[in-house]
Amino acid sequence: MKDRLQVPRERIDALIRERIDLVPYDPAWPDRYQEEEDHLRGTLPADLVIRIAHIGSTAVPGLSAKPIIDVQVEVHSHERVIDEVVPVLEAEGYEFIWRPTIGEEAPFYAWFIKRGPDGTRTYHIHMVEPDEASEDRVLFRDHLRTHPADVRRYEKLKRTLSEVYPNDRAAYTKGKTDFIATIVQQARSEHP
Repeated sequence: MKDRLQVPRERIDALIRERIDLVPYDPAWPDRYQEEEDHLRGTLPADLVIRIAHIGSTAVPGLSAKPIIDVQVEVHSHERVIDEVVPVLEAEGYEFIWRPTIGEEAPFYAWFIKRGPDGTRTYHIHMVEPDEASEDRVLFRDHLRTHPADVRRYEKLKRTLSEVYPNDRAAYTKGKTDFIATIVQQARSEHP
């Protein structure tokens, strides 16, 4: 399966180099998320989907973010996503990337990018089989929603990283890793 899903390195490099622009929180983001969730629920096979969740910074009221809505779709089978979902979403204009969860190694998941008319990213759809990482993304979001001091610290970190790495999404993301891991650990200890 890996060979038929291989994305050219040049394409990955181009995606990594797309500019990082943080904008103030937009109260329209939850509605935009809901529109996309409704679209996905109407498009995806119902027996494939386990849970759909708004994740990432746009899911945290008051937090500045890249204006890209992150949607995590937990699914029963990556094989079915590749066979049944990829052709449908690609026909609708989504870009499909079979990508590693962390770094360059397995586990992999189905990632879709939806763009606006001007070519800017508007949505990231992360189709994952449920695991600790998918649960951690929801846990991290929920923690930030109830801990304003951590939101301020996270926003400061993101601003610094976006200034240091304005065209290196991999370095920007890696720079957030320790902070996120610390918050997830704290959240687990608060809600065992």
